[in-house]
Amino acid sequence: MSTSELVTLQHLNRKAIIYIRQSTPHQLISNQESLRLQYALRQRAIELGWSDNNIEVIDTDLGITAASAEQRPGFKELLAQVTLGLVGIILSYDVTRLSRNCSDWYPLLDLCGYRGCLIADRDGVYDPSSANGRLLLGLKGQISEVELHTIRSRLSAGILSKARRGELALTLPVGLVRDELGVVQKDPNREVINRINLVFEIFGQRKSASKVLQTFNSEGLLLPRRNRFGDIFWRKPSVASIISILKNPAYAGAFVYGRTRTLKRGLVSNQPQQKQLPMAEWKIRVNDVYPAYISWQTYERNQAQLMDNYAEYDRNKTRGIPRPGAALLHGIVYCGECGHKMVVQYKGATRYICNSLRQQYRVPVCQYIPADAIDEYVVNAFLEALSVVELDAYHKAVKTQQQSQETVERAHSQQIQRLQYQVALAERQFNRVDPDNRLVAAELEQRWENALRELKLAQENYAQRQQPQTVDHLPKELKTAFINIGQRLPELWHSGTLTQVQKKISATLPH
Repeated sequence: MSTSELVTLQHLNRKAIIYIRQSTPHQLISNQESLRLQYALRQRAIELGWSDNNIEVIDTDLGITAASAEQRPGFKELLAQVTLGLVGIILSYDVTRLSRNCSDWYPLLDLCGYRGCLIADRDGVYDPSSANGRLLLGLKGQISEVELHTIRSRLSAGILSKARRGELALTLPVGLVRDELGVVQKDPNREVINRINLVFEIFGQRKSASKVLQTFNSEGLLLPRRNRFGDIFWRKPSVASIISILKNPAYAGAFVYGRTRTLKRGLVSNQPQQKQLPMAEWKIRVNDVYPAYISWQTYERNQAQLMDNYAEYDRNKTRGIPRPGAALLHGIVYCGECGHKMVVQYKGATRYICNSLRQQYRVPVCQYIPADAIDEYVVNAFLEALSVVELDAYHKAVKTQQQSQETVERAHSQQIQRLQYQVALAERQFNRVDPDNRLVAAELEQRWENALRELKLAQENYAQRQQPQTVDHLPKELKTAFINIGQRLPELWHSGTLTQVQKKISATLPH
């Protein structure tokens, strides 16, 4: 027997749909009473006059937020059935279960009003095609959207308050761990610590993430990473993994919140996009919260170097990483007429061109000048400035190279120690298994063999690098030139010993 005057025979001839949803997987587990009340709406549909076999339950959106309909297949199925005119009434415990976004709520009301479908919640039954029904449902939808905003604001205020004190438990990068008391410490694994330090050390010497990757690959060194369970595993490095280490402020001891911004959904993709923000726009930064691998000043220099290495130097107004082009002053020449950065053109001849105004306003090129004459003048001025400088460059270079070799040697030694432990562990596990349990024994034996194979490869690689090497391998003439570089640099410059990239680096170093 129907208990609402809005329910007619036309509605009863179509199905009743009960829409059930919980916002998060945690609520799905903890809020069992709310879930029970939503499933109890079947009895409400029977009281309104629907037979039990004409009632359908849609509960595929359990654990999914109603902020958007994009990720809710159950809600999409509901819309499809209403569009086909198969639904006489939609039952939900309250309108927040159906939608918390007016952009999704009002199209549902329009569709239900057009197809003659009723909407019912715990308070009553509504007809979206009537003025009163649409008014009440519209108010409920707006209150639902505002309620979601209020909940988010309250949660965000608590998060920001904790973040300003540097106490928010953010996910830590590899190399930092949180103990039982919540205090952040460096990873107790010395190999992890030294490998991360090696990344920063090589970058400080070679000034390029690609060069760091090249060194790791040439030495056969792996990089520690963390899987989704938080466990450390070792894998071949990539440029992205190295840059992620160099750009993470946690390694400089800083707690940072708000390094990214969530962009609104676009017309092409309905998924929100994350945009990396520059350092000046970070929401919260608290220094000296974590144990630091590098100082904050070193971190800032690294970020400036990474930005300067970026290929789009013309747009970003930076020098860019030195490249083997013929132009010596590539990326550091500015126009004397308009003050814009000049670019290099190698077509026909090497020239410096100022085309910034042409790109912006489609006016003629401001000026272009031959590069050879300018480069020759700059080189002469550079050599003249160094003519009275006495530098012990060779011995400094030897000392730096020796320190680098010692660091790499320690990394190889620690890597072999780790592999030896893995072999010993695999052997112990194999020896403890019951031989009659052939399936388990075969798997453990395979793991033992794989560990032995990795250890053998690492030892062979290490043995090859243990061949007698000497840092002092330069010819006597070149060594003398380095020791007395102030007087001999012009000869060294024109001898062809230095590459074009090295010349560009030398010409731009502070003296």
